[in-house]
Amino acid sequence: MTETAASAVAKVPRRGRPRGSYAKTEGRRQEILAAAFEVFSTSGYRAGSIQDIADKIGLTKTGLLHHFPSKEALLEAVLTLRDEDSWTGAAIVTDNGIDTLNGIVRLVHNNTTVPGLVALHCVLSAESTDPTHPAHEYFQRRYDWVRNVGSQAFSDLERRGSLRPGVVPAVASRQLVALMDGLQLQWLLDNHSVDMAAELKAFLRAITTETF
Repeated sequence: MTETAASAVAKVPRRGRPRGSYAKTEGRRQEILAAAFEVFSTSGYRAGSIQDIADKIGLTKTGLLHHFPSKEALLEAVLTLRDEDSWTGAAIVTDNGIDTLNGIVRLVHNNTTVPGLVALHCVLSAESTDPTHPAHEYFQRRYDWVRNVGSQAFSDLERRGSLRPGVVPAVASRQLVALMDGLQLQWLLDNHSVDMAAELKAFLRAITTETF
């Protein structure tokens, strides 16, 4: 298990301290999530199979499906885990605009170390525009939350007088999300000439008076 996967599992919220058979079940679920995180981040969603994940922790495919009824359910759990780990690891906060945006820059830089998960995000975010896709509601919630975090950050900068004239916080937030997604796609196609973090800093410097 990689350090990233292990640390991600450690951040999964728990209600109290599980005991007895429930503790064993919860512990096994965390092992499955860590293995799935690792498989999907290295092989991608399509190539990474349930069997690959089960093999990593010595389970049968049937045994794994006892904890997660489908590959889609496991996928959503991994996506949630990835977001929790990424946003926590980048130390992103929502009460200080400068800190939040600097944290997002760190997040974008950290994404260059997990190309499999970046590819997974790009593919699934596009596929999930179909309302019948298993990750549709997840991505709806995620984009609503990310836009809200960005809007709060830019609103804070506006109050501080460091947002350039004419920049609307909500609009800047949507542009930020669109830039991040677009850069990820371009980086996956050509990671030698695309510097996601540098491009993001250039955008932030263009709409604020802050130094990133």
